[in-house]
Amino acid sequence: MSALPTPPLADALPRPPGAARFEPLSAAQLDAVQTIEQAVYSHPWSRGNFSDSVAAGYLAQCLWVGDELAGYFVAMAGYREVHLLNITVAPAYQHQGWARAMLDALALWSRWQQAEWLWLEVRASNVRAQHIYRQHGFAQVGLRKAYYPAGRGQREDAVVMNLRLADGGAA
Repeated sequence: MSALPTPPLADALPRPPGAARFEPLSAAQLDAVQTIEQAVYSHPWSRGNFSDSVAAGYLAQCLWVGDELAGYFVAMAGYREVHLLNITVAPAYQHQGWARAMLDALALWSRWQQAEWLWLEVRASNVRAQHIYRQHGFAQVGLRKAYYPAGRGQREDAVVMNLRLADGGAA
């Protein structure tokens, strides 16, 4: 899968040291992605989840700041919609706006794919992420009962959110 499209002029300009960039997730990056995934989540995706997503042709992008992996996201395109499956910011880069930058990039790519909607699920307990999504224009449109594993045989609800891309508002 190719990198997110950029304006032609952006390729001609020199990148300052530490500049942020997106690159497609490759097999060579799976160890670094898995390390971040395990550091951030109580129930992380497996290496196989990431490999399968790449093999299926999903949009899987790594966000690099200089030579460091700052985050990544995986999204699945459907008919006139895109579903965000995973978005993660490395602990050292949290609270710096990188999640918003990745959401901006995903929304732009989704519009280029002629998607009208961007969908996601988020743990009901993850109020920080819900706040970021709401600031980005997402709205809660549903609840999936017992969607996520929560340990000790328990399950946690998922908040379903969407963003209408046609006019930038949620529905």
